[in-house]
Amino acid sequence: MNPKPPAIPFWRDERILKWLWQAGFVLLVVGGFAFLINNMLVGLQKQGMTLGISFMSGIASFDIGEMLIPYDRSASYWRAFQVGLLNTLFVSVVGIFFSTILGIVLGVARLSSNWLVNRLSAFYLELFRNLSLLVFLIFWYLGVFLKLPRVKEAVVLWDSFYFTNRGIGMPWGLPTSTWDAYRWILGLGLLAAWGLGYFLRKRNPLTSGLALFLWGLLAFLAVAVAGWFLLPVAPLAWDLPIVKGLNLNGGKILSPEFMALTSGLVLYTAAFIGETVRAGILSVSKGQFEAARALGFNDWMTLRLIVFPQALRVIIPPLTSQYLNLTKNSSLAIAIGFADVFYVSNTIINQSGRAVEVIVMVMLTYLSLSLLTSAFMNWYNQKTRLVER
Repeated sequence: MNPKPPAIPFWRDERILKWLWQAGFVLLVVGGFAFLINNMLVGLQKQGMTLGISFMSGIASFDIGEMLIPYDRSASYWRAFQVGLLNTLFVSVVGIFFSTILGIVLGVARLSSNWLVNRLSAFYLELFRNLSLLVFLIFWYLGVFLKLPRVKEAVVLWDSFYFTNRGIGMPWGLPTSTWDAYRWILGLGLLAAWGLGYFLRKRNPLTSGLALFLWGLLAFLAVAVAGWFLLPVAPLAWDLPIVKGLNLNGGKILSPEFMALTSGLVLYTAAFIGETVRAGILSVSKGQFEAARALGFNDWMTLRLIVFPQALRVIIPPLTSQYLNLTKNSSLAIAIGFADVFYVSNTIINQSGRAVEVIVMVMLTYLSLSLLTSAFMNWYNQKTRLVER
């Protein structure tokens, strides 16, 4: 009978040492955070303060220049924070939408066989990708939008659009008595669009996503237009901007701060999206282009039906990062005075002196927005990835 081999001492057992090192690292990290938190609590205690967010129910006592929901100086800090959050969401959604469109155009143009189109897109991409976003936003605000004509000398297009250094005025719809009913009609339009897309996909599983979107959009517009004319009173009454004194009144007035921030983020982010799109298209093998031409597809059909669906698996992961960057870069609004969530939070800190709580709220806000965006893009990436045998 063979003698039992001697047991390995625990200080020489690699399995035990591995767990000990990991446990030690975790304890070190937890201890570091505990030290920092304790140091913060001691500092607050010396100032006669404790952590809490009950102060957010206090009266804000400050104005906000741009808002999507009702707000006045007598509202609470919570309401002010909501106003800033909605402004951030609005800038982010609008910026993502337009930067995606412009980025796709730039990425495709960068691969164009037309020398002028190719060179112009290359110049744009190299210029904006090498600029400092903060410096560009300040220049864009001070050198472009604040240099537009004064209200009395406004540039007017079609008697409806006013371009001034006080803002850009455009026609806007005011709800009428039938607006509530029309919202139900719009809901039916969305349901019709989804139903048509589901039917087309069941009928032909190879139907492209773009075709489903276009057919769905057509169904939605058909229901929306039909509902508009069937109602006894139009659901929206058009309100046109007019010059009144030294300001614009009526319609929708887009402030110079909003326009500078949103358009600046779009122009800047689109350059990075353009390079991402170009890389995705180049990842598709040359044989796919040749096969499409052999089947008689033109360039547009080749790009829409053959190349782009395959390029999405390369485009979407870095595209997600650009969406996250745009959302977080919107915090640079503080440099040009736009009331986003960070700008409003900074005012709340100055009013209440509760810097720790407010900054934590802002960090959690951006973290939540980033995680939601990542979750949606990861879901979309799963839907568009190639299915292998």
